[in-house]
Amino acid sequence: MLPSYLTMAAILFCIGLYGALVKRNAVIVLLSIELMLNAVNLNLVAFSKYGVVPALTGQIFSLFTITVAAAEAAVGVAILIALFRSRGTVNVDEYDEMKR
Repeated sequence: MLPSYLTMAAILFCIGLYGALVKRNAVIVLLSIELMLNAVNLNLVAFSKYGVVPALTGQIFSLFTITVAAAEAAVGVAILIALFRSRGTVNVDEYDEMKR
C-alpha cells in the first residue's frame, strides 16, 4: 500500500513543480507551491502509518506543515494584492524590479 501513496505524492509534487517553474501567473505559482506541500504531507502521513516503526510523528509534522502552508498562503496573497494594486498585473515576469 505504501508504494501507491508514494507514487501519488510524486505525481502531485511533479505537477506542483511544473506549475511553479513554468507558469507566469503568481496565483498559479502559489497554488503550485501549496500542491507541493500537500505532496510532502502525504509522504509524511504515509511513512508515519506504514514505516518501520509506526508512530504519530509524521502526522504531527504534517500538521505543522499545514500551519506553515496556511500562513504562507495568507502572506503570499496579501503581497500579491499589494503588488497588483501598485503594478496592475500578476505576471511574475514583471516583478523584476523593486521600484518603478
